[in-house]
Amino acid sequence: MTRSSLNEATRIIAIRHGQTAWNAETRMQGQLDTALDARGRWQAQQLCRALAHEPIEAIVASDLSRALQTAAPLAQARGLRVRAERGLRERCFGNFEGFTYTGIERHWPEDTVRWRARDPTFAPPRGESLADFYARCVGVAQRLASDYAGRAIVWVTHGGVLDCLYRAAARIALDAPRTWTLDNASINRLLHVDQGLMLVGWGDIRHLDASTADAPEA
Repeated sequence: MTRSSLNEATRIIAIRHGQTAWNAETRMQGQLDTALDARGRWQAQQLCRALAHEPIEAIVASDLSRALQTAAPLAQARGLRVRAERGLRERCFGNFEGFTYTGIERHWPEDTVRWRARDPTFAPPRGESLADFYARCVGVAQRLASDYAGRAIVWVTHGGVLDCLYRAAARIALDAPRTWTLDNASINRLLHVDQGLMLVGWGDIRHLDASTADAPEA
């Protein structure tokens, strides 16, 4: 890849939303609209501080409240408007949504096996298959990268979306075991070039070190 093509790349900071009460309870959120808890709101402020000197030109967030609330402090500090993007929503888990992970296993044991095995064709009842979800995530990533070609942008989204973006950038199969982190309020860096997404850095949570601030309980 030439230096000129890198200079023309779209620079992406992809962020997982801050913590919600349901994250702490290991309860399936999917596309249900949950809000940040006290720790999640603190994490959003820490993100704002961590990115204070980044050359950010636009902020795009999932239209779910937990993503919009995470984006809000950064947008306010930069004087930017958050663009709400439905395509950055978490995977739709249908009937699984609202249940804890142990509750899902109890109510749908056979479906749980396929879900945990990352079967690309499996969709929870009334939900989205992993293959369809991946296609959505990669498609919206390409569209947004084109919309902001050559610029530096922030995407605030969800763990499942970030997992798909990592796999697309690293050329890893959908059913391969995950060996990377998807922490709440993590900073993840990508480039979008003609060949697609490229990984630059992943899983940065140094800004969440509780020794540097009065952090709420996890």
